[in-house]
Amino acid sequence: TAKLFLPGGALPVVGSTFKNPDLAATYAELGRRGTGALYRGPIGEDIVRAVRKPPVDPAATRIVRSGDLTTGDLRAYGTKRQAPTQVGYRGLDVYSMAPSSSGGTTVGEALNILERTDLSKLSETQYLHRFIEASRISFADRGRWVGDPAAEDVPTRELLSQRFADSRGCLISPDRTLTSPLAPGDPRHPVACGGSGQAAPTTYEGENTTHLTVADRWGNVVSYTLTIESTGGSAITVPGRGFLLNNELTDFSFAPAAPGVPDPNLPGPGKRPRSSMSPTIVLEHGRPVLAVGSPGGATIITTVLQTLIGHLDRGLPLVDAIAAPRASQRNQTTTELEPALWNSPLRGQLEALGQGFRQNPEIGAATGVQRLPDGRWLAAAETSRRGGGSAMVVHPYGKP
Repeated sequence: TAKLFLPGGALPVVGSTFKNPDLAATYAELGRRGTGALYRGPIGEDIVRAVRKPPVDPAATRIVRSGDLTTGDLRAYGTKRQAPTQVGYRGLDVYSMAPSSSGGTTVGEALNILERTDLSKLSETQYLHRFIEASRISFADRGRWVGDPAAEDVPTRELLSQRFADSRGCLISPDRTLTSPLAPGDPRHPVACGGSGQAAPTTYEGENTTHLTVADRWGNVVSYTLTIESTGGSAITVPGRGFLLNNELTDFSFAPAAPGVPDPNLPGPGKRPRSSMSPTIVLEHGRPVLAVGSPGGATIITTVLQTLIGHLDRGLPLVDAIAAPRASQRNQTTTELEPALWNSPLRGQLEALGQGFRQNPEIGAATGVQRLPDGRWLAAAETSRRGGGSAMVVHPYGKP
């Protein structure tokens, strides 16, 4: 890993050309042989070898334990094609990622809660208060109900029902704050303004991951979130292959967040961990008009939600909705604020309602595309978070 990513023992200089011929050869092999080379062929064999006997510098002080991955595990693995989540919001159709990701259900439930309020007419304080409280509620329900649907009974349809959202949204008061950890509701048997069972705090997720959003001139749109979990994943590079192995299993809850509280995200054989990926595409009358997404662990969900309502409800241009100072409430005792909100009079006004805060230097790193009324596409990304994002309109070679 160090030999590849730290040439000469140092980080590559910004602006220099990074070369990875091993990865180029791996891509070429996949191009020739297809995915079978990964799941049933030599690439997979190299992965298994690296897991079972990690390549470690003899001088390294880090202890790297060997794993138990087998070629049979890779042969048994397959990607799952499933329908996205869908909710209606302000006459639009909002699509996102279904479980085992919690993004689509959590963003969708929060939108359903907020649907009942005209956010465009609220003061900035009340707008942020309602956004924070809807996030708190939807995260409480996420923690109780969302996991791998192949191993857990995940009530996706019920979580996204307006009936359930109404039973939870009535908990929100304009002049007081809910207390976290908040008890979840029961989406199958919703009770107005009630909870069901014991509350559990949200477990920690790292704030890494990568997201890109793309549209072409024909109206095809991709909102794509990918991750190897932590920056650098497991820090193990497969020798001769040019890529790092992930440490994605850390997305599991390794113990119940609270004794006796059901947790659908505990590890299990063949089980996929819950993620917070929230790649989102918005359609109007069946045509894509907006797509957004972000990295950031569990803050992905609140970043995407805040970007959507900032643009759709508060009327911010997409680039301004992405640049706006962020808050992130994840059913925790305090809400994270970026410095611009922390240093704003809004913090004191929200604290007067009972909100509690702590600082987070940066929350999320969104990108998005928007179809303009004349059919052109606008691309938007961060102006400063994580060093600034990348947004551009690319004309194919040889085209005007």
